Amino acid sequence: MQYDFNQVINRKNTDCFKWDNRVETFGTDALLPLWVADMDFASPPAVITAIKERAEHPIYGYALRPPEFYQAIIAWLKKRHQWEVKKEWLLITAGVVPAINLAILAFTEPGDQVIVQPPVYHPFFSAVENNGRKLVINKLKEENGRYFMNYEQLDSLANDRTKLMILCSPHNPVGRVWTKEELNTVGEFCRRKNILLVSDEIHADVVYKNYTHLPIASLRPELAHNTITCIAPSKTFNVAGLATSVVIIPDQAKFERFNKMMVALGMGMSNIFGIAALTAAYQYGEDWLEQLIDYLQGNLDFLVQFLEERIPRIRVIKPEGTFLVWLDCRDLGLNPQELKEFLIYKAKVGLNDGRGFGPGGEGFQRINIACPRQILQKALIRIERAVQRSINS
Repeated sequence: MQYDFNQVINRKNTDCFKWDNRVETFGTDALLPLWVADMDFASPPAVITAIKERAEHPIYGYALRPPEFYQAIIAWLKKRHQWEVKKEWLLITAGVVPAINLAILAFTEPGDQVIVQPPVYHPFFSAVENNGRKLVINKLKEENGRYFMNYEQLDSLANDRTKLMILCSPHNPVGRVWTKEELNTVGEFCRRKNILLVSDEIHADVVYKNYTHLPIASLRPELAHNTITCIAPSKTFNVAGLATSVVIIPDQAKFERFNKMMVALGMGMSNIFGIAALTAAYQYGEDWLEQLIDYLQGNLDFLVQFLEERIPRIRVIKPEGTFLVWLDCRDLGLNPQELKEFLIYKAKVGLNDGRGFGPGGEGFQRINIACPRQILQKALIRIERAVQRSINS
């Protein structure tokens, strides 16, 4: 079956955060939104069918998670990532961000230190600071348009109060798919320093050709027992609104500690439609995903060529995974606030301001390319014309 990713689906007036929250986010609704990380594509037909079938039953009460739900997760991880996990390692949360907050609450105390590696997904910062923990910054290094972890600085940052590190793998927003060597290095650092590693692998399934995502906990048993891995079908199959994510904890003591915190906070229930969607997505969504990745690769190639030929002042940090692209806009000669206002009010395009991703984000913007190509083209033409007007004025 061929899936039509060129179809433009009107999301306005559907309580859609990306489209219906433009005034609150950007101060105007007169722009094209290519920011928040969901896709403007219909979810796989199997997912839609599963949700409709469940909705036909008129009672939406408390739900159990059936055996096939767990079997779908286990089979997906084995087939897509060559990682054999056990049912007794799996916990279900309402999202990866809640899972990260739970891990911080369960394994650290107020005042303890948590390492993050910016520029990075901004809820990492609030998860640390809103829970009374101390944020420790290990800024990524940029070398010739590619980002790397700063291992030398990591050693100098860790002390007796450093209890946890959050890894973004694949990395949002710089698009790195970490290599086996890189993962082993950071995993061994955490193990040696007795720092729990929480690995956000929500973008694991969207990886471009010639790159392979490796779950860090799959590399060695020693790393598995010091890692909490967070995954979800939400980015992969565009079901973020169904609030169903998976936490994988091979170490029994850590599993029990995390689960105890979940129970204490009353976070053990699942969304009945999320259960149906996850099961169907992992059972029947692989062909749809393969076609999605091909389409995203085409969008990425289109973006790179357009900017190189028509807006060379904006440089693409070419992603190895995710449908999010980190744009280096520093050659436009605008300070960060001017850049933000230029894109909103002159280009009439809504992107993610790089400053929101922490140190190293100044002068950058994040664009979401998971949309029909004609929408992406329209946004890029708007930016091109705004840049030309700026040059000519």
